[in-house]
Amino acid sequence: MQADIGVIGLAVMGQNLILNMNDHGFTVAAYNRSTDKVDAFLNGAAQGTRIIGAHSLAEFVGLLKKPRKVMLMVRAGQVVDEFIRQLLPLLEAGDIIIDGGNSNYPDSNRRVAELAEHGILFVGAGVSGGEEGARHGPSIMPGGNEAAWPAIKPIFQAIAAKTPAGEACCDWVGKDGAGHFVKMVHNGIEYGDMQLIAEAYHFLKDGLGLDYPAMHAIFAAWNQTELDSYLIQITADILAYRDTDGEPLLEKILDTAGQKGTGKWTGINALDFGIPLTLITEAVFARCVSALKEQRQAAAAAFSLPKQSVEGDAQAWVDDVRQALLAAKIISYAQGFMLMREASDAFDWQLNYGNTALLWREGCIIRSAFLGNIRDAYARNHELLFLGLDDYFKTILQQCLPAWRRVVAKSIEIGLPMPCTASALTFLDGYTHARLPANMLQAQRDYFGAHTYERTDAPRGQFFHTNWTGSGGDTASTTYDV
Repeated sequence: MQADIGVIGLAVMGQNLILNMNDHGFTVAAYNRSTDKVDAFLNGAAQGTRIIGAHSLAEFVGLLKKPRKVMLMVRAGQVVDEFIRQLLPLLEAGDIIIDGGNSNYPDSNRRVAELAEHGILFVGAGVSGGEEGARHGPSIMPGGNEAAWPAIKPIFQAIAAKTPAGEACCDWVGKDGAGHFVKMVHNGIEYGDMQLIAEAYHFLKDGLGLDYPAMHAIFAAWNQTELDSYLIQITADILAYRDTDGEPLLEKILDTAGQKGTGKWTGINALDFGIPLTLITEAVFARCVSALKEQRQAAAAAFSLPKQSVEGDAQAWVDDVRQALLAAKIISYAQGFMLMREASDAFDWQLNYGNTALLWREGCIIRSAFLGNIRDAYARNHELLFLGLDDYFKTILQQCLPAWRRVVAKSIEIGLPMPCTASALTFLDGYTHARLPANMLQAQRDYFGAHTYERTDAPRGQFFHTNWTGSGGDTASTTYDV
């Protein structure tokens, strides 16, 4: 028996993807560096299936139909390169290597080019949905050498999550590292979404003093509104979960958040491209602040700030928080799409933004109902620069603004940190101001560094320098020839 595809890496994501492929009628070869894991898998979850195990890479490659399709589900970075190095002598022109891990997109750019020199087709495929998604239908974002797509499309679209209309949450994203870039942005939005929800929970709990049953009911109700999403759903479940002693388990979880790097990559790329990804970057920093647990405890003792609560109609405040969360969530997605557009233009990826929203509609961690509205927005205007300018989202933002401002203002007044909710609001205020105080920044830069400035009464692209002190000279720094 020969396999339709082979998967290397039998951690939970790899195993679940293999089982998913098997469920959809594909024969899969499985391999792991620790071959005892192969035996354990075959004698455990894969028992009674068509899944074939291999105990060496040579045996593994020999099990595959041509063109051979090898999917790596291993740790990103050097491990991926090491497996590619070992596989190359065993493969031939036209064979396909797929990296399904969370690799950094420049690595995928490099691998596409390097493997093309050997005639091997490389695909960098972002896979989202966690363990459950991998098993029952993930969102898959493949990019790289497009010649590989016809061979892997039937498998990937079969195992991917499906929208209510039956559309597969998997389609070709673009060349080179486009697939992994889109997955990176997905993860950045995920960071933002999670932090926004945590801030809303914090306001309800410490600001309004609500108990866990009340907060569970609120999030469950919110999941029936425009906030309908996987993360809101699981938040309601978490708030209802009780430890063995009957107390809320959430109260016993240490408030230090971990991270694996994709949120940081998103922020770094935003800085490199000059895109104001303020919310997502604040979400990364919020996790960094949370990790300073001992320092925070010492600072809390030193400042001894009195705990203040939110006064007024609690139900009215709950609805304000819902609106603030919805509006800030829109900004999170809007900033993510701004970053994807900039990268697409820079690398000529020709990303389809509405199609990207569809890929995230089901199966992935950030799946939510309004991704359908995002797809519609880009269907109406593929050149849409900012999601908030689409009529549907503009109306929501305008309607939510008063409540959003109340929540942010109250959080600042009582000393409740809401960095992402606040930064999303200040971003929108900045983006919708036709004139900002950056004229002062340019004057300062020219004053101390002769960096020049443009004038409102001259064409764009014409630069000026002023001798502000009378002793600085007339030469601008940009004209130095060293």
